[in-house]
Amino acid sequence: MMTTNTTKTTKLLTGTQVPELAVKTLDGKVWKLSEQKPQNFTLIIFYRGWFCPICHNYLAELERLLDDFTKLGVEAIAISGDSQADAQKSITEWGIKNLTVGCEASIDLFRSWGLYISKGAFEKEPPLFCEPGFFLIKPDGTLFYAAVNSAPFGRPPISDMLSAIDFVLPRNYPVRGTD
Repeated sequence: MMTTNTTKTTKLLTGTQVPELAVKTLDGKVWKLSEQKPQNFTLIIFYRGWFCPICHNYLAELERLLDDFTKLGVEAIAISGDSQADAQKSITEWGIKNLTVGCEASIDLFRSWGLYISKGAFEKEPPLFCEPGFFLIKPDGTLFYAAVNSAPFGRPPISDMLSAIDFVLPRNYPVRGTD
């Protein structure tokens, strides 16, 4: 028997305000999107969680290139629904030292950002979790770029996105996909 999800998932539109986002970070503080003051963009990466080896590699590459993003005026955070203990364990094992990491995000929060939700299918997976999302938010809170995946693969390569940001900034590149 097929079940239908009745909880509404939002599709975010480029050029419009994104939902408010507040998430607990590993240092015990609350990170709020509305309080961020990046020079150019806030980069928000939603990742599946501690159990995902692809997330491990993805966040490790972001960590490696974090200074390059900072030089372009981009502040980054990676967010999952992991408990604080699981997030801390994975970040320690993955060698993530400088990236801000949010944890304990809810399924409703993921849906408000238009993320796909999966049911755990393997032993290590939680009952529900988000699939990956990559968002660039302008300082005024509008969405500049979004990539939402329905599975762990096919994410925008971190190095490609770094090059893309380096390309768009000096050209005052417009928001695309608004119509």
